[in-house]
Amino acid sequence: MKILSRSAKQNLERYKLYRVASAIKQGLLGSLKEDDSLRRVVSLKPEGPSKGNVLFSYILDPFLLKPNEPISHDHTQHWESMQIAKTFLELGYSVDSISYLNHSFIPQKKYSFFIDARWNLERLAPLMNKDCVKIMHVDLCHMLFNNAAEANRLLALQQRRRVTLPPRRFERPNLAIEHADCATILGNEFTINTFRYANKPLYRIPISNPFIYPWPEKKDFEACRKRYLWFGSGGFVRKGLDLTLEAFAGMPDYYLTICGPINVEKDFERAYYKELYETPNITTIGWVDVSKPEFLEITDRCIGVVFPSVAEGGGGSVITCMHAGLIPIVSYEASVDVDDDYGLVLKNCSIEEIQNSIREISSLSEEKLKSMARKSWQFVRDNHTQQRFAEEFRKAIETILSYQAHK
Repeated sequence: MKILSRSAKQNLERYKLYRVASAIKQGLLGSLKEDDSLRRVVSLKPEGPSKGNVLFSYILDPFLLKPNEPISHDHTQHWESMQIAKTFLELGYSVDSISYLNHSFIPQKKYSFFIDARWNLERLAPLMNKDCVKIMHVDLCHMLFNNAAEANRLLALQQRRRVTLPPRRFERPNLAIEHADCATILGNEFTINTFRYANKPLYRIPISNPFIYPWPEKKDFEACRKRYLWFGSGGFVRKGLDLTLEAFAGMPDYYLTICGPINVEKDFERAYYKELYETPNITTIGWVDVSKPEFLEITDRCIGVVFPSVAEGGGGSVITCMHAGLIPIVSYEASVDVDDDYGLVLKNCSIEEIQNSIREISSLSEEKLKSMARKSWQFVRDNHTQQRFAEEFRKAIETILSYQAHK
């Protein structure tokens, strides 16, 4: 077999046929690991004449639902995916939706926009027509920051507790922002800053929340002043559950309730079995459906949410708790806007700092606690709803369209 020189290969790469062949090869390799549902394409048409085509690579599940079947609220991604497609339909574009895990799709038509949240941008951008606007939809901080941050937390845990746990939320390499023309970003300034190096236009879109809870009028703020909640999904070390457990284990007069899928990380559960199940002031409930009355019953017994995460793309779990009227005690990296009027941002997330922050909030007057909780609740109602997401995403796309029209 003749081996191509570097210069010859570079010349070949300039030709679309070569790029298509490379993409097909990658797609065939990737498709071996895909089930049939991941290779599906759902095509949607606007009510009137179509202005062009949009390729949308994100969460496909909501596009596969039966009529009247509700969109999952397990993660905001599901509703947000549908809303992104609706935005383009309302603007007069046809939309082809694929899963971001679809590694075999090859474009067969001209696209006005290509939106992707993970790895398809790098694979498919070279195959797009030159005037296609390529948008990365960012729902997590940059993968290098994410992976380094989780590794550092795991190393610190190893040194502190003499136990090694594997990473749970490592992201595979992703060069989407390098191949994008711009990006829409769910997180706040923290998440945005992890992508600024690419020098691309970045449009902040406030993460949505599936439910708008009423203000808890009957809540007894005096009775719950020393009671807190940790609420999150998997990747417990990255999300600071280990630090939260150790902080409360050393504060027997303060109480912690844990809502999360603890049983999915058996090694973490073994390492923290005593704190999770044998510490009187810590109650482990497990996963809780935020649409059920049980969730509000839990939040009504707590004054705040503690979430010292080290890498987030929007802080959805914290925002859900704020919708229920909890005061946030969070890290900067939780990617949630928190003001002194309604919460507290941790500076280094040490166990001592977490403990001092809890004591500080709990020592406030009942009137002050109620005021902070109310402002926390009001802030997310003003800034993190499905309506606000829809408005801001449409505004970002209209801005991009205006820019393209004047190029």
